[in-house]
Order: sequence, then C-alpha cells, then structure tokens
Amino acid sequence: MNIQSSLAAPLDVRDQFPAIAGWHYLDSAVSAQKPQAVIDAITRAYAQDYASVHRGVYQRSADMTLAYEAARARAGNFIGGAAEETIFTRGATEAINLVAQRLPKNGRTRVLLSALEHHSNIVPWQLAGYAIDVVPLTPDGRIDLDAAEAMISEDHRVVAFAHVSNVLGSVLEAPRTAEIAHSKGALLLLDGCQASPRISVMIDKIGADFYAYSGHKLYGPTGIGVLWGRRDLLESMPPWQGGGAMIDRVTFEGTTFMPPPQRFEAGTPHIVGGIGLASAIDWVEGIGVERIHAHEAALVAETRERLTSLDGVTLYGPEDSAGIVSFTLDGVHPHDVGTILDDAGVAIRAGHHCAQPLMALLGVPATCRASFAAHSDSSDIDALVDGLKQVKRIFG
Repeated sequence: MNIQSSLAAPLDVRDQFPAIAGWHYLDSAVSAQKPQAVIDAITRAYAQDYASVHRGVYQRSADMTLAYEAARARAGNFIGGAAEETIFTRGATEAINLVAQRLPKNGRTRVLLSALEHHSNIVPWQLAGYAIDVVPLTPDGRIDLDAAEAMISEDHRVVAFAHVSNVLGSVLEAPRTAEIAHSKGALLLLDGCQASPRISVMIDKIGADFYAYSGHKLYGPTGIGVLWGRRDLLESMPPWQGGGAMIDRVTFEGTTFMPPPQRFEAGTPHIVGGIGLASAIDWVEGIGVERIHAHEAALVAETRERLTSLDGVTLYGPEDSAGIVSFTLDGVHPHDVGTILDDAGVAIRAGHHCAQPLMALLGVPATCRASFAAHSDSSDIDALVDGLKQVKRIFG
C-alpha cells in the first residue's frame, strides 16, 4: 500500500476504547476518550511503580523521576521542542495564564487576539492588564491574516491565536502568523488544544514563541497540560507560584529559584498525569498524526455532505475544518438537539463552547458541535443524522 492510500484508509481502533462501547461519542473536542493503552499505563503507574519524584534517594523514586522527566521530553519532542523548554501545567488554560501573568511587558501593553478565541485565550490577558485588539474572520471562518497584518503594531507584546478553532475547526496559517507577529517585534503564542490531536505540529516550522496544549484532548488524562516556550523567554520570566521543587535555596532573608522549566512547577507535580500523557503521545504517534487527520477529514466531509441534505441545517466554518463540524437546526435550540440526540445514544456538544464573542459574531446563542477522533467512524454519522431526523419530527 502506498503512502497516500495508507493515509486515506479509515482507521479501525474503536475496540481500543472501552468507554464508548455501544455509544456514539462525538464530543472529542471537549475531551477525548482514552485508549486502553493509556488506561493501562496510568493503572500501572499507580498500582506498581508509584513513588514521588525529585526527592527520594530510594530506587523506586529515582525510577519514577526518570519516567516523569522522560515524559517531559516526550511532551516537548511531540511538537518539536526540547525538554528544558517544556513546562508541565494543569492544562492549556494554566499555560496561557502563566505566560500572560509572567511575561515581562517591556513597555508593550496590547495583545492581538482573534474573534474565534476560546475564553481561556481571552480572560488571562484581561486579568494581566493587556488591552485587546480583535482580528476579524474571513467569510468561511478563518482568522483574517490580511487584517492582522494591518492591525499589528509595536504596542503589541503578544499575538495569541488558536491554532485550530474549537468551534469552527478552521486551521490557522501559523508560519505566516509568526511572520506577522515578528515583523513588529511581537511574540506569537498558539493555543494548540484542538491542533495537537489532529494535525502535525513542528515548532521550528511554525515559528511560534509559545505553544500550549492539553493532555485530556490528546487521549491522555485530565489535569496535565504543556507549555512550550523559547528558552530565552522562559529565562526572562519570574516564578508564578512558590514552593516545592521550584526552589534552589530558601532562607528567611530571601530565596533563589531553579532554572526553567522547574522554576514554574511549584509543589508535587501530577506525576502519573505526565506518564499518562507520554503514553497517549506514544499511542497517537503509533498510528500517525497524519493518518488521524486524514481519517477525521474524511468524516468531516461526509458529515457536512449529509447535513447539507437536511432542511433547516446551517453549517459553520470552512469545508476543510479539522475534525469539527458546528451547525444549528432552524427553530430548535442546540440544547434541545443535544438532549434528544442523547436519548438516541449520540453525544454532541451544545452551547457556546467557551467562545461567547464568536457566538455573538455568528448571531446565534449557541451551536451544536460534532467533533471526531481516531475511533470515530461512519456509524457515528449515521446515528447523528438519524437523531437529527428525530429532532425534526418532534419539533415539526
């Protein structure tokens, strides 16, 4: 089989996900289900291998420390970064907050965001005292980079965009975005929550200065996320929280701190979370991100085609969205759609998706969102379409 036909071949991994047996789970954009390999790695870490890290002189603690630091290297390497540039956080939200709160402003007080950002890439900048400028979208739901190029100024410290929209599935042209940001001396932070499970991410090709992604959307556990940052930038940032492994030496007169990444990891870390994330990355790379993307792209195309054939359905976002299809059904609130689909064994997301400014721009209070994963298949689409027909019957 050649490479192209291999990428086009549908995946068959559904039986590796024990939690979705007999269920049509189309809500992976909010949190991915876990393959058995990841469940086994987490269970083994707690049941057989567990000890704290960075402190114990006994062998099991040393072994767990090695495993945890290997997980850090794995999380960085997954996006083309180095271990010493990779910070473990509680999630992408904490990662963005860390940058917003601790990056020196250097006299620049503005941040450039887009109209499709998740609340977690809006509120942290507000809390940190930045003035926000908002880049509009193109008619098909992409960030308008021509507008961004016109808006960027030397007052902007950061350009912070979603690499893939969590509502529209639109994929950012990241290398051009980096060029735009750097043309005025601004930094580029990318929210990679939806991108990391779906498209190949290589920092050196993108040109980002910070990259944030979460574990639980990448088939891994909750409570663990990753912030990658350029080493010189991390070294310029003071600690965010104090205590535990982030210290070098403490006296009552003053404290010195460890270098990055340890400087930003106060307290006992989510040890098993890191190991679980590394297992999830192993699982994803065992399949291949490109194969997963091709599989999801085929499902998106099939879903959009079939939903277009239903009267009263409005689709949002570009046709080549990455793993996500958002839509509304005339005369029916998305919450009602979601409730009736749940009765039919189909799980979708219904609401504003933590993107209320985008909902205002679209002129709707909420949308329905079907999001795919490696385990999704055409049976999920069949169930979705049948469920929507039932919604239409109920609401006349």
